[in-house]
Amino acid sequence: MLNRIFGYFSHDIGIDLGTANTLVYVKGKGILIREPSVVTIHKKTKEVLAVGNEAKKMLGKTPNNIIAVRPLRDGVISDFYVTEKMLSYFIGLVHEMPSRFPKIPRPRIVIGVPSGVTSVERKAVVDAARNAGARETFLLEEPMAAAIGAGLEISEPKGNMIVDLGGGTTEIAVISLGGVVISKSLRIAGDELDMEIVNYAKTKYNLLLGERTAEEIKINVGNVADVEKETENRAVFRGRDLRTGLPKAVEVSAYELREILRPPVYSVIETVKDALEETPAELISDIIKNGIVLAGGTSQLKGLDRLMMHELNVPVRVVDDPMTAVVKGCGKVLDDLDLLMKVKISL
Repeated sequence: MLNRIFGYFSHDIGIDLGTANTLVYVKGKGILIREPSVVTIHKKTKEVLAVGNEAKKMLGKTPNNIIAVRPLRDGVISDFYVTEKMLSYFIGLVHEMPSRFPKIPRPRIVIGVPSGVTSVERKAVVDAARNAGARETFLLEEPMAAAIGAGLEISEPKGNMIVDLGGGTTEIAVISLGGVVISKSLRIAGDELDMEIVNYAKTKYNLLLGERTAEEIKINVGNVADVEKETENRAVFRGRDLRTGLPKAVEVSAYELREILRPPVYSVIETVKDALEETPAELISDIIKNGIVLAGGTSQLKGLDRLMMHELNVPVRVVDDPMTAVVKGCGKVLDDLDLLMKVKISL
């Protein structure tokens, strides 16, 4: 009875609780929040000073008494307290939006989590959501959520292969009849690519590069296949010279960046190959016909779909607005509780 009453006076929400970004879908309203998964807190008082975009601007720029924290690493909670505060902030933000009736922040929440997380890690997500104000919490495997969000016919007796490349993890799944047939989880994704750039700058140029700078370079110039007007695409590494301690800038070509980024990308491709080798023959024929679907922010890396298509000999396509596929899937199951009961993770 209380659950039904709270349903009238609170917004049910779907959350893609990502390593790099958190997206929030509000039932009946769509995606209302897209913010980086970063929180700035005071070291001594533990007071939250900023969340999301404002906090990300402070990464690497805070004084000694303030720290900017990314509370999720490799798709799982690394700082329970900060994650709880971040979820509380987003839930409160949703319920402060104008509405016909006053809202109580006691939502039903569906959260996308990596398929490879342990039962302890799943419980940490549920506990953080409950402490943040959720009346009910359901967990959905990210590749399943991404497949639903991408509009794949997951309930049909045919194979669908989805690769969700996020910030901390890459999730690979073959789905048929509403269930996961083959699943692989790899802790190589956008963050790993950023660190490859940071390590290369340190090794090759003795240059200390910030993670945020590396991410911007990856987004703007990063590629893993030939790109048009490649000679015109150049990146500038700006950081501190480790020998002199002075500021330094180095110009790097798109070709050089491709050589930096390809090794971790090939690790992902090898894992996709392993998943294909384990897939039943009848489902393989469907995948060859329908292709592999890419979702997640890292799937936007220039040339990734072409490289995968070349290496796997299977059609590959990137979904429209790949960053929102998981949260859209979480939102869709909020509207279809029968489907939610079918695809949710048993705790």
